[in-house]
Amino acid sequence: MQRNQKLMKQTHTGQGPGLDKNEESSLVDSATTDILPEAMTIHSKNGNEISATSDQNQRAEEVEDSHVHRTSKDYYFDSYSHHGIHEEMLKDEVRTKTYQMAILNNSHLFRDKVVLDVGCGTGILSMFAVQAGASIVYGVDCSSIIHQARQIVEKNGFKEKIILIQGKMEEITLPVRQVDIIISEWMGYFLLYESMLDTVLFARDKYLVKGGIIFPDKAIMYVCGMEDAQMKNDRIHFWENVYGFDMSVIKDIALSEPIVDVVDCNTIMTNTVPILKLDLLTCTKEHLSFSSDFVLVSNRNDYVHGIVAYFECAFTQVHKPMGWSTSPFSKYTHWKQTIFYLRETIVICQGERVRGKITCCPNKKNPRDLDISLQILFDG
Repeated sequence: MQRNQKLMKQTHTGQGPGLDKNEESSLVDSATTDILPEAMTIHSKNGNEISATSDQNQRAEEVEDSHVHRTSKDYYFDSYSHHGIHEEMLKDEVRTKTYQMAILNNSHLFRDKVVLDVGCGTGILSMFAVQAGASIVYGVDCSSIIHQARQIVEKNGFKEKIILIQGKMEEITLPVRQVDIIISEWMGYFLLYESMLDTVLFARDKYLVKGGIIFPDKAIMYVCGMEDAQMKNDRIHFWENVYGFDMSVIKDIALSEPIVDVVDCNTIMTNTVPILKLDLLTCTKEHLSFSSDFVLVSNRNDYVHGIVAYFECAFTQVHKPMGWSTSPFSKYTHWKQTIFYLRETIVICQGERVRGKITCCPNKKNPRDLDISLQILFDG
């Protein structure tokens, strides 16, 4: 079961550190006019089929009843048990090679150190850490992929150096009181969707030695404006005439769903501004709920059909800081970009400004889902 390609919602709508060219953080008045639907809640589409034999009917009814109320909170760890999602992540060279270089190029930081790999998956980062000289690595993962990870570790000769533990980080106890380094690939779509950053912060507070290192330690999310008439027509206006039938009732639903897809850099027609900055050494769980005002300035006469969000991460506790970007101007990553289509197209001239406010917080019923509100004001 692979990561969702579309972030689902029911209700609220609304650069990496030192990596982006245009870092502008203007604040605007909170009084704005909604162009997007007022509310949207992001939910996962992950799910499993439930079946039972005839002599299990009563039990099946109970299971099916609970299945109706299940969300990505229930399926999250199951989805990471499938090899397909790990294949996608491992084949993402920007992601994997950046981690590899950050770890191996800084072997002086890993030599003889105790390392914790939060959400270790197949164990790739744990093995990089041992290659860099770590004395012992503890890899923690709740999904059943850890059974294959143990075989992978043994097959590659790291059995004595890598200890893999299955369970939730918040519920297990490491055999050591402290670790020197925490490594983790915790990012999700829109940086925070289905991410496990709160788990990394828990591990930091419980196990990381004072002055310890987190790989990576910085993350920033950005927004910019895009012109995308063709794709908006294909995805949104498509519902107005489907083989001669009016299905426009689905149009509103489609408008309230941010889309995860690759954005052509040529469609970006504003500057890029940061909306969230995270320092993993100091931030808290409360920082994962945020509200940010922003101003986008058009760099040409064009139309604004949507707002694009992307993020960058950086390793800054190393000898030579490095990182990666999921920007439309950068090489492809499996995170792609997140698109919020506007209900009304904005006709804009070069130099004119679009003001906005974006608010994001974990869903109350399922913290791995997000409630996102986006408001846009344009006085052109």
